Amino acid sequence: MIKRALNQKTAPHLSYEAFLDLAKTLGCVGVEPRNDLGRGLFDGISPPEAGAMARERGLRLLGLSEVYPFNDWSAERAHAIEALIDAAAESGAETFSLIPRVDGKYTEDGARQKVLCRVMREILPMLDGHNLLALIEPIGFASSSLKEKVELVEAIEAVGGLTKFKLVHDTFQHVIAGGGRIYPEYTATVHISGISDPQRKLDETLDAHRILVDRGDRCGTLDQISAFLEAGYQGPFSFECTSPRVQESATLEDDIRRSFEFIEASFAST
Repeated sequence: MIKRALNQKTAPHLSYEAFLDLAKTLGCVGVEPRNDLGRGLFDGISPPEAGAMARERGLRLLGLSEVYPFNDWSAERAHAIEALIDAAAESGAETFSLIPRVDGKYTEDGARQKVLCRVMREILPMLDGHNLLALIEPIGFASSSLKEKVELVEAIEAVGGLTKFKLVHDTFQHVIAGGGRIYPEYTATVHISGISDPQRKLDETLDAHRILVDRGDRCGTLDQISAFLEAGYQGPFSFECTSPRVQESATLEDDIRRSFEFIEASFAST
């Protein structure tokens, strides 16, 4: 069994409470609530109460999402990060997520690395006194200011952030970035999803078409999960699906359960 988890992007139409109930029913270890679903984080429930609701169901608040674009630094960005840190601390969440800009800016070699390190140094003191990790997710789009996980690992080491920063490995983003090495020891969460459309190029245009993992998956999700498990990774694998086909399904619970079971059966047979 993998450690099942659920990102709220996969079930954005459910209330926070219903989302927690879904995760519990599916045997998840925890959840990732979001603040970008067109309504307040936790549906406006206070962070302490939201955290208690999760723990009452035996669930961890694995992380809160998100601040974007975190590496376009400003007073507004700093305030957004501080607010998410406060919500994470008050709710008992373990991490919060930071997403790099993907608008084609800060993509020049040399400049993008300097910007990344400078912003991470700004964030480091915000984490003082908190038992909390800042997670950064490399995005594989051509327009992304942070595609390569190796650059993030180098930045974590350069700023002395080994105990404060980790990365999110996303199986879709990994593929469209060209694949390459994974970094289990630097990874706190693995986001999983699938692309099964055989006709379309694997690129950023398919981001909105990410579905549950099935035998037609073209992202090599099973191979990526296997690589993490073989390397000793013990963190969660969290479904983050963006396709309305998944999100609006009338049988969402059964759909997710079948996909988790498909993944686990694939490893049981090897």
